[in-house]
Amino acid sequence: MDIIVHGTGTMGSLVADMIRNTEGLRLTGFADELSSEQGDLIIDFSHHSRLETLVEYAVEKNIPLLIATTGYSEEMLEKIKAAGKNIPVLLSSNTSLGINVVNGILEKIVPVLYNSFDIEVIEKHHNKKLDAPSGTAKTLVETIKKNSQEMNEVYGRVGNMKREKNEIGIHAVRGGTIAGEHSILFCGEDEIIEIKHTALSKKIFAKGAIETGKILIKKPAGFYTMKEMI
Repeated sequence: MDIIVHGTGTMGSLVADMIRNTEGLRLTGFADELSSEQGDLIIDFSHHSRLETLVEYAVEKNIPLLIATTGYSEEMLEKIKAAGKNIPVLLSSNTSLGINVVNGILEKIVPVLYNSFDIEVIEKHHNKKLDAPSGTAKTLVETIKKNSQEMNEVYGRVGNMKREKNEIGIHAVRGGTIAGEHSILFCGEDEIIEIKHTALSKKIFAKGAIETGKILIKKPAGFYTMKEMI
């Protein structure tokens, strides 16, 4: 399997190294801007500002595209979805198997708990991460909202104000070299349920992207999420 890696930052470099050291895989491109690279799959860990040209390239060359970049606009999201009419496209804020299992758990328990439990989401990342809250936290919140009713997002808490019943509190922590941690708290009367995922290194995201890519290239043209992959 020939793989092109788009984005030469920390995550892109990690994916590229994993491909080089994995039997049966070959790195056929590694750049921030693609020009003439060919392969069976493009894995993107770049920056949202580069997504438009990347999507155009993937469609033009007819190469399946896995996007693991966050921070894109609604307009760019529509362009990514539109590319699915021509090629298999997967968009994921987090490519680890574990966090996507957590997302699946939320789909099952939120409808049972949201009426009687307060829900808070806390995410922690390293001090070099630019976007807050994380793309993964936003995905988790989206899942909560889809499986409940009339929930409002509150980012951080400041001032002197009582918590409303229909709120989802979202909190971002930045410090040190934290690879990534996401906690969802369901706080009820005299009981707390906590679902937590901790990434001990970024290798899980690289491995998840490669394994998911192997499934994606066998799919027909369409827009996919990790839910369809696992």
